[in-house]
Amino acid sequence: MHSRYPQHTSSSIPGLLGSPYSFLTSPALLCRQDTERDGHRVSFNQAFSERGFDFEWAVDEYGRLCETGGGKERMTAYFNVNGWPAGFESPTTEELVKGLPVDPERLELVKGLHQRKTNIFMDLIRTGVVPLRPGVLRLVDEAMAAKVPVAVCSTSNEAAVRALIETLMGEERYAAFSFFCGDAVPKKKPAPDVYLLAAETLGVEPSACVVIEDSGIGNKAAKAAGMTCLVTISTYTVDEDFTGADAIVPALGELGDAECVTLADLEALLDGAKAKSAA
Repeated sequence: MHSRYPQHTSSSIPGLLGSPYSFLTSPALLCRQDTERDGHRVSFNQAFSERGFDFEWAVDEYGRLCETGGGKERMTAYFNVNGWPAGFESPTTEELVKGLPVDPERLELVKGLHQRKTNIFMDLIRTGVVPLRPGVLRLVDEAMAAKVPVAVCSTSNEAAVRALIETLMGEERYAAFSFFCGDAVPKKKPAPDVYLLAAETLGVEPSACVVIEDSGIGNKAAKAAGMTCLVTISTYTVDEDFTGADAIVPALGELGDAECVTLADLEALLDGAKAKSAA
């Protein structure tokens, strides 16, 4: 494994055979195409079009919007800056709670749009528009063979995440995953809540979890949870701040590739992080 920050990795440290640890990931890094750009953004825009709205989220603009975790929260932030659609300009209150409008009509709007967007996204997944990235199945299979718990921790709707995993990975791999998604926690990334919930539910100490992320807010969430984090960059996140990440790689890769992250690499990364914290 060749890290962008090799000083964060460990070398020839024994793996964690016999020790409980877990492998957690975000769904966005699983797919070959940029899931946010080619899946979620497209789905949002179709939902907007179906409602008759005269705007859409361009590629660069959506990249900036992704700094806000959660689709409903993302739309709320956008509307608060750019203006709410016709009929929603005069709310009973401008107050927000956890990034969402308190006004019932505005709240119903973003919830309805998000549900429609989720259905569109699930259709895209089922048609194979967003295939898996290289190395994902191999790494999941390695974890399953070693009986390492695997989970997806996401701000996305759980039904969409489950559809992605089941459709692209098959029933056996799907059955191995635990899911912590959507509104499972009160505070979304960059807050550590979703990762802490995963560790508690799986019965694994946060310090024994390896997270694979692709975004700055995801890395912040993982590190705030006290976990080891490997970042594999995407189109939108290549220039984001990954301060604290234990390693940064361009891809997970396949065996024989110039870049190939294995379960042994993740174990060594975890050992290295533990050694540094103990020093």
